[in-house]
Amino acid sequence: MERHEGRGVSRRTVLRRTGTGAGLAALGAGAWGCGPVEEPGAAASSAPSGTPSGAPAGGEAFATPPPGTAPEPLWQRRTAGGALGMDALAVAGDVVLVSNDPLIGRSATTGAELWRRAEAAVPGARMLVRGGTLYLASARYDGDVVGLDPATGRETWRSRLGKRFAQPRPIAADEHRVYVLAGVLGKDFRVERNVVAAIDASTGKVAWQELRDAGTQEYGIAADAAGRYLVYTDYEENVTVRSTDTGRQLWTKKIGRSNSGRLAVHDGLVIVADAGRLRAFALADGAEKWSLASEEFTRFHGIGVLDGVLYAADSGHVVRAVDPATGRESWRTEALLDVAYPGQFAKVGTTLYAATQLDDKGGILAFDARSGKLRWRYNDGSEALDQWYVAAAGTRLMALHGKRLTALPAV
Repeated sequence: MERHEGRGVSRRTVLRRTGTGAGLAALGAGAWGCGPVEEPGAAASSAPSGTPSGAPAGGEAFATPPPGTAPEPLWQRRTAGGALGMDALAVAGDVVLVSNDPLIGRSATTGAELWRRAEAAVPGARMLVRGGTLYLASARYDGDVVGLDPATGRETWRSRLGKRFAQPRPIAADEHRVYVLAGVLGKDFRVERNVVAAIDASTGKVAWQELRDAGTQEYGIAADAAGRYLVYTDYEENVTVRSTDTGRQLWTKKIGRSNSGRLAVHDGLVIVADAGRLRAFALADGAEKWSLASEEFTRFHGIGVLDGVLYAADSGHVVRAVDPATGRESWRTEALLDVAYPGQFAKVGTTLYAATQLDDKGGILAFDARSGKLRWRYNDGSEALDQWYVAAAGTRLMALHGKRLTALPAV
């Protein structure tokens, strides 16, 4: 069973907003020439002459800016509202999606609106795209999970769970199943326990469901499905692995802090940021394979495995590149004390991109992925105190900050 120590943990927002010192770092020429930002629904195109609005950006080539200079935005659009949650931004082909109501699909190439759906996504819902389908909790709060075609916004799948669960929330998916957390409705319609359940991706029926311990929360979950294993962390300071076939809990371990951020799964391991350590556990049996400590009084935050390399940032404003199989560092940056620490990563070619926690001293950072050298940093100048998000789209980057979506060349 999932272990917890009987401590009551309040439901907290996924994103904690904290202040930083005043002042905005100078970003170099080109970072501020953004021009007007179009309102939601604007369909203006920035595509070159003769380029279809939905054409993929993969064949484009952009000039590399001088060292220390951020690239100019290719386009910017306003979103319906500020985004919350680590997966509030997603790219599917040439379509970029932001978790808001209405849900809008835009061309990553031009920024043009391709489609919109009202009451399709709960604001802040995870943009979970697997197998060409965007899975979302129904915004009508009818107990269903829905699947949309990211290219058109049309509904292509629905779970039709009826009154079985209260507010099922997709946390992970693979080729065969969608995994959800959901409340169990009692006779008085109160939710006192919750379950983790698997929904068959072809039939929409529940393949299995397992009751979680009393006191475990439905929120603050980071999860992934990898082959035979469903792995997730939660606010109760657990890392838990279940069988994707049966739902049986294979193992659970206590970790030293509430971890509702990212976890990384790679080659039979799950890697979590556990306060001042990165820890890697075997998915099969929970054996700890390696541990890497940060500097004294610092904590790890954002982590991610990209192209076989684990990237991790800590509260000391240091970014590391680590071998996910052994925990050995290949490089680390100097302390970027004038930059808010990163919480999310993306990679295109030999450049690593990091989205920072706050606006005042952060934005999108570009590092040489081979050496860790900081190449440039971009900030939109909005001074909005919101987390940044980044996702790769061919040769472009989608950057989300507050109510602004920006396309940058991946240079």
